[in-house]
Amino acid sequence: MARVKKYAVAAGGQWTDHEEGRRRLPAGEAHAWEPGLNQTVCGLSLSRSQLIRFPHVVWQDVLPESGGAADRVQRLCPRCASVAGRRGGDARPRWRRTNPRP
Repeated sequence: MARVKKYAVAAGGQWTDHEEGRRRLPAGEAHAWEPGLNQTVCGLSLSRSQLIRFPHVVWQDVLPESGGAADRVQRLCPRCASVAGRRGGDARPRWRRTNPRP
């Protein structure tokens, strides 16, 4: 049985949403991050890359089509998006064999 991983967000910047009770939200380039680890899913070190952790923001909230915490996220890391999941118009479909050999 496969364990479903829950990814949080690490980003290059932050901003405060005053409408939702002064909640910190990610800005700039967003990366998927598994809480408890000191690196992003794509392998960047959080401290060396000076990324800010957002354990209260899940990865699906920073996707542009979600409308959640994606207001000031300018770019999603393509490597993190391929691992953590990316659904949208620019996502490539999953690989599928159309004519298998015998």
